[in-house]
Amino acid sequence: MSSPALGDEELERVVQAELRELESRLLQTAHTTTRALIDDAARHLIEAGGKRLRPVLVILAAQFGSGVDEQVRQAAVATELTHLASLYHDDVMDSAPLRRGAPSAHEVWGNSVAILVGDLLFARASQLVAELGPQAVRIQADAFERLVLGQLNETLGPRDEDDPIEHYLGVLADKTGSLIAASAHYGALFAGASREATSAVVEYAEKVGVAFQIADDVIDLVSDADVTGKTPGTDLREGVATMPVLLLRDQEARGVVDDAGRGILTALEGDLNDDANLRAVLEMLIAHPVLDETRQMARQGAAEAKAELDVLPDSPARRALEQFADLLVHRLA
Repeated sequence: MSSPALGDEELERVVQAELRELESRLLQTAHTTTRALIDDAARHLIEAGGKRLRPVLVILAAQFGSGVDEQVRQAAVATELTHLASLYHDDVMDSAPLRRGAPSAHEVWGNSVAILVGDLLFARASQLVAELGPQAVRIQADAFERLVLGQLNETLGPRDEDDPIEHYLGVLADKTGSLIAASAHYGALFAGASREATSAVVEYAEKVGVAFQIADDVIDLVSDADVTGKTPGTDLREGVATMPVLLLRDQEARGVVDDAGRGILTALEGDLNDDANLRAVLEMLIAHPVLDETRQMARQGAAEAKAELDVLPDSPARRALEQFADLLVHRLA
């Protein structure tokens, strides 16, 4: 597991060492000793790899206090387990065939096993958090509540009185920003960071989470499945309107959508289970200026996240968090 480039050799060494320890602990925590099939399913997404963004943020936030200790390590494992558990559920709900380049768990073992393994990992994460004390439990409970509410609000869609774009940004904040913010909170809390530093990294992390997901809306359309491990256009096929589509609908509502955008919106009403139709819609979206508008939203979100760190003194950890946000922009080049 490689850590992102953080601009400081010593800090990168620390993060890399901690991520190696994290991988070992993740596999140990997923082990059940009861049935091989359960172990295989629980390890499935762990062994598929991933960015480990949340544990990295736990580690980086700890640098604003006394650094990484046993509690910080345990919190890092708990946040990644919580994230992995949510992916098992997401893939069932989205009928996603791939995750991180491997068949989704529900494709291998069926929906029931995938959902229950997700529940198992949520339980394991809760056990780890319980050992960290009441404040950690509250952080986990609040983040978990937001994860569920975010998924519910995405599933139900906006109400008539809701602005669809604002509704979607709220979904992203709950589904993605909440756990990323909890990760930063854990790292700062257990390293004894100041209240000011803790508040700054938590606000930064929530905004990074939203920006990261907006960036993923672009990458979902333009990426190669062999590289990202995700099938392009999965959200479109499932009828989930991501930011580029919402921006086009907003243009249509304001009477300013162009002919190409109108054509995309019409095509979205067709049968996107047909691979040829889906590819055609993807090609139209990739060629439309709305994709650059979405890229700019992600860049602006990353800039706003970095601005939350202005209250902190210059340090390798602060520069690392700034570079971490900049990676969002580089992914969109």
